[in-house]
Amino acid sequence: MIGRRYKQGTARGYEARLPRRIEDFVGTDNPVRAIDAFVDTLDLAVLGFVNAGGARRCGQPAFAPAALLKLYIAGYLDRVHSSRRLARECRRNLEFMWLLEGLTPGYRTIAAFRQFNGPALRAVCKDFILLCKDLDLLGGEEIGIDGAFFNASASDASVITKTTLEKRLKQIECDIAAYHQDLETQDAQERGLPEDLSKTPELAAKIVTLQARQAQHAALLKQLADSGDTQISRTDPDARALRKGGQQLVGYNVQNSVDGKHRLIVHYEVTNAGNDTQQLAPQALAAKAVLAVPKLTAAADAGYFNEAQLAACAQANITVYVPVPDYEKRLTAEGRLSGASFQYLPDTDVYRCPGNQELHRYGEPHRRAGTGTLYTRYSRPPGACQDCPLKASCLPASGRRQIERSEHAPVVEALRQRMADQGPARMRQRAGLVEHPFGTLKRWFGWDHFLVRGFEKVWGEMSLMVLGYNLTRVIHILGVQAFRDYCAQRLSRRLLPA
Repeated sequence: MIGRRYKQGTARGYEARLPRRIEDFVGTDNPVRAIDAFVDTLDLAVLGFVNAGGARRCGQPAFAPAALLKLYIAGYLDRVHSSRRLARECRRNLEFMWLLEGLTPGYRTIAAFRQFNGPALRAVCKDFILLCKDLDLLGGEEIGIDGAFFNASASDASVITKTTLEKRLKQIECDIAAYHQDLETQDAQERGLPEDLSKTPELAAKIVTLQARQAQHAALLKQLADSGDTQISRTDPDARALRKGGQQLVGYNVQNSVDGKHRLIVHYEVTNAGNDTQQLAPQALAAKAVLAVPKLTAAADAGYFNEAQLAACAQANITVYVPVPDYEKRLTAEGRLSGASFQYLPDTDVYRCPGNQELHRYGEPHRRAGTGTLYTRYSRPPGACQDCPLKASCLPASGRRQIERSEHAPVVEALRQRMADQGPARMRQRAGLVEHPFGTLKRWFGWDHFLVRGFEKVWGEMSLMVLGYNLTRVIHILGVQAFRDYCAQRLSRRLLPA
């Protein structure tokens, strides 16, 4: 019986008479060609890269920043983030060999490039966003805003809170006092025992160790007091313990603003805030500035609701769609009248209750602690509602119903009406728009944690991820060859004499 035939490869020891070029292994539609074309259009000295310009120096020549930037972009697109793995790929990956023209930088050189060029990497990402705008790939009409937690290069044990520090300091003080008491006891019980600690080595060593630990904790506590924070990471000073929806990690809160036309990221920020309540206006205003449009529509989830943030967006001509939380849901569930049952009459500055009575201003406006928002109270005189048939479902135990109106109430009321008209559709659109980039970064690019520490370096690594995501989108939209043609035109314009 004749056995099955299989395709045969070329013998490993075969010597080709016509050796193939590396160029032949990289197709014309390979993304590394787009990376090569884009980086060649950049003026890296202007963008602030280390070793990108200046006078010639003695010693071994440095690796060109352009080559290392190309390596990082290609690596992040290929799910290779580690500097050691990138160094290995330079010796075995034909695409990387082609891109770096055979250069093989060591992992320390590769790691140092990412470590010391954080601001420059941000500048490159910003340049690419402007490139997308020049290509008319940004709609500039609507954006989606969302945030996600990403792990820092720090463990849970590295984070210590103010409360924990205070407890540890108190315990150390008790331990030191106990050791001193032991010394006094020994002095009293044993005649001739030296009083100096240098001759009682065990207790002396323990006290010295505790005193050193006490000094470290006191320094950390002072650092917290100076910064106003309640926690600090001893590994990454800018990382924080974050909790949201059952998720708990030590890391950063990454914010993205995504344009609605082609799902391109137009603005991003790295924060260590534990929630998104202060992120709406900064994201929306920054995205509007990048898009350079007179008005903009922004959609975000319920975690972004903040009256002051909504007011700032309205003042900047940004129409926001955010779910309005129902703070009086419990009252409604109990069959009681919530604040929504009272109608505000702007012409007379009064509230009309369901019993057709008016609630007038009561007392002086006050600012609520924490938010700083100005509130005005509205109420009826004491005892005025005792004969009302709705008294049982309206009046609290004090016997006097009060309504507090925020200085931002008109903005919230307009938002509530917009959400009633278009809310469900806008939220579905937002989910499909802004959650796509985070899903791509985590699943397709295989990225879920930062490899560097500190805001400046973390911003740089995030810039690489955003750049890789946007570049992938542009290649899918235009194609590699069309993008290379545009880059050639862009380079020629840059090289034209001023």
